[in-house]
Amino acid sequence: MPAEPVASEDLDYLTFVDYAVAKTTAELPAVDPVAMRLGLTLHRLTSALVYDWESTVHRPRGWSWGGFRVLFVLWLAGPMEAKRVAQLSGMSRAAVSALVNTLERDGLVSRTPSAHDRRAVLLSLTGAGHEAITTAYEAHNEREQAWAKSLSKDEQEQLIGLLDKLAGGPAASEAKRRF
Repeated sequence: MPAEPVASEDLDYLTFVDYAVAKTTAELPAVDPVAMRLGLTLHRLTSALVYDWESTVHRPRGWSWGGFRVLFVLWLAGPMEAKRVAQLSGMSRAAVSALVNTLERDGLVSRTPSAHDRRAVLLSLTGAGHEAITTAYEAHNEREQAWAKSLSKDEQEQLIGLLDKLAGGPAASEAKRRF
């Protein structure tokens, strides 16, 4: 928490966390300030990371964050039905469907009828899609490295362990998900 209170007009996206915790706990003393800070910090950092990756790597290639996620899943997990892409990317089926329309138009993804279900379609990367995602991921990983270098290798491993523990906890298993 900052030593001196910050005026609301001097706040920025990340410093708003300290301000929000102080104001909230002053009005609602039962609020757990550490849990609040954890939630706000994780959300804001995730948003900042995604914005950075999208604006520096993916938008210049004509993709949204969602489009990258579809290509990434297809690249690593191989051809699959749209509902499975939705599950692995954490998006809705409708979002995947809309994104695939654009990716197919751009020659990055192809659709073929499923052999076992006439209603389903199999999505796969085209050759151009494979080239595009591998090139993009190299640039994406450069940005990941830029963010990660703020921590030592030991700190990175410790943070990964803590996040894995949080993701495997009871609240995470009870959380509603898109998939």
